[in-house]
Order: sequence, then C-alpha cells, then structure tokens
Amino acid sequence: MTEAPPHRESSGPGDPTRSPGPLLELVGLHKTFDQTEVLRGISLAVMPGEVVAIIGASGSGKSTLLRCVNLLERPTGGEIIFAGRPVDYAVHGLFARQHRRLRELRSQIGMVFQSYNLWPHKTVIENVVEAPIRVRGLPRRTAIERAEDLLATIGLEEKRDEYPARLSGGQQQRVAIVRALAMEPKLMLFDEVTSALDPELVGEVLELMERLAKDGMTMLVVTHEIAFARDVSTRAIYIDQGVIAEEGRASEVLTAPRNERTRQFLGRVLHARHAPAARPSRA
Repeated sequence: MTEAPPHRESSGPGDPTRSPGPLLELVGLHKTFDQTEVLRGISLAVMPGEVVAIIGASGSGKSTLLRCVNLLERPTGGEIIFAGRPVDYAVHGLFARQHRRLRELRSQIGMVFQSYNLWPHKTVIENVVEAPIRVRGLPRRTAIERAEDLLATIGLEEKRDEYPARLSGGQQQRVAIVRALAMEPKLMLFDEVTSALDPELVGEVLELMERLAKDGMTMLVVTHEIAFARDVSTRAIYIDQGVIAEEGRASEVLTAPRNERTRQFLGRVLHARHAPAARPSRA
C-alpha cells in the first residue's frame, strides 16, 4: 500500500526561480517493487539552476528515482516537494484518470529517456507541438512558431517535416530534448540519454545539454559520461543499492571520491571507456 506523504503547509506555487528555497526537495523517498526495495530513503534538495549528476551501477535505483520525481512511478513512501508545494501522489484517482494535477506537474518537469520515444508516424514539427497544444492549450500557430525557434537553436530547422526514421540517433535525441523544452519546464530530467547513441553522435547531444546548463536550466542527469558530469554539473551524487552513498561538488566526487564504492565504480566506468575495442575473430 502507498503511504501518504506527511503533511506540510504549502507556500504556494510562486516563481521557483525567485525563491530562496529548493525547486525540488525529496524527503525519505522510498520505492518498492513487489518485495524489492529499490529506493531506501532518498533525501535530496535541488536549487534553481543546479545541475545534479546522478551516477551509480545498473540497478542501483537511478532511473527509478527520476521516474518517481515526475510520477511515472508512484513512490511507496516519503515526500516530494516541487516549487514549494507538496506533491500529493497518494490522492485517490490521481493516476487512474491522468488527473489535472498530474498533468500540471509533468508539464513543469520535462524528461528525456535513453530511447528517443518520438512518435514515428508524426513529423519532427508534429512531435514538438503535440504536447503544448494538447496539454497546455497553446494555439497551433503559437506552438509551431515556438517549435521552429527551438529547432533553429539546435540547427535542425530544415528537418521540421522529416519523420524520425530519417534522422540520425543524435538528431532524434536532440528533437526529443526540444520536445520536452517546448513545454517550458522548470526542471529537466535526463536518463542516460546518450547510452543508445553511437560514439560519434554523443557529442552533439552533450553540447545541447551543456548549453541548457549554461542558460540556467535546473537539471537532474543520470549519466555514465563522467567528464561531462565533472565539467558541467554543480553537484554529483553516487547512489548505491537505493541510498545516496556520496554527495558533493561534482569536481570533487568525480575526481577524488571519499567513498570506496564510489572509487570502485568510477574505476570500472573509466576503464571501460578507455579499453580498446575487441578485435574481430579470424575464425
């Protein structure tokens, strides 16, 4: 059974970019699948404009954490506060009917996945304008103008009428990011967005993410791109078996971690990055 989050007085929606408090706060967040506890009391505060890199081994709970933040997964317990307001994820019928409050939350928290998740039967421009028109109620002309401006900023305006299948993996992922940005979110979640890309395409996606960080977008980034996380993130957290095992400035955690498990993890990741490619068999 899902535990109701503890009551906290709301400070009202306000403008989180002007608030002295966190944009996102997680307090003792838990998530259990059947009998397996994946998140075991995650507490984290993210200030407006912060870029927080989340690292950890496969199965440690990183993706589940992001999915709980925008309620793609329903937490088992704990509290989520977004823009100063508690997220009442235990409200009756919230998930079953795609409740207005759930749609409102997701419109403010953009998420980009490993797979691009573009609609294959829609063109690039149709992919980008769909949610602003249907969810935010923007006039079609306004949505198209904004989508064209966003595509121009990433150099893909000439691809507006192409279908996803005719784009490279890097182009598809950049369109997926632009689709999320079209909703004008306050927070962006990135879940290993470069892991499905060929190595030569990774740079163009990371470049776009770095530009977003410089523009002040608040971001939670699950990644194995350690150099990117070190150079772009303000803070890094290492998740191990559902808990935050280490947290601090990205430059410190990712270059001189204090936790032995963090050191071992980074050693494995960096070794894998620099290992020579296997030679083809002559058999």
